[in-house]
Amino acid sequence: MKRAIESIAKSNLLRGREFLPGKNVNPDAFFEWYVDKRIGGVINHTTRSHIEEDLYRYLFAACFSLVTGKSPLLKDFPEKLLPNHKSAKKGAKGELFSDRFHVQVQDKPSSTVISHISKDGHYFIHPDPKQCRSMTVREVARLQTFPDNYFFEGGRTSQYQQVGNES
Repeated sequence: MKRAIESIAKSNLLRGREFLPGKNVNPDAFFEWYVDKRIGGVINHTTRSHIEEDLYRYLFAACFSLVTGKSPLLKDFPEKLLPNHKSAKKGAKGELFSDRFHVQVQDKPSSTVISHISKDGHYFIHPDPKQCRSMTVREVARLQTFPDNYFFEGGRTSQYQQVGNES
């Protein structure tokens, strides 16, 4: 966590844009399926804004997943990081929604992307602690195997709904 925090402190965490010109970050697998060189960049790649308390939770969750190879349950979080409401307390006891903050662990199958992602990104936390955020529309679209030249229209909420399976 210390290395991730030092890296974040040295960088300027940008929120991306609907179009980021430049060389596309090429996935190791399925390059021919995802990447369309004609685009000249990446589309639908703007992050959400997050409340400060959630950023601490995302940082912890991403670091936890790197160390353990799994996403943390609420019982794994330090008490100071738990949201201050009844459902989080019940989740920490294993009674209700214990996986409220879920990291998509690197090199493991992702969770199914459901349309609820349009309401919050807590279930799609980026696995890189240095990024300290939930995943963008483009990133979850790749999880759903949409090619990069598939453009999602409307506001970000609508874009997430288009990517997610109906729940």
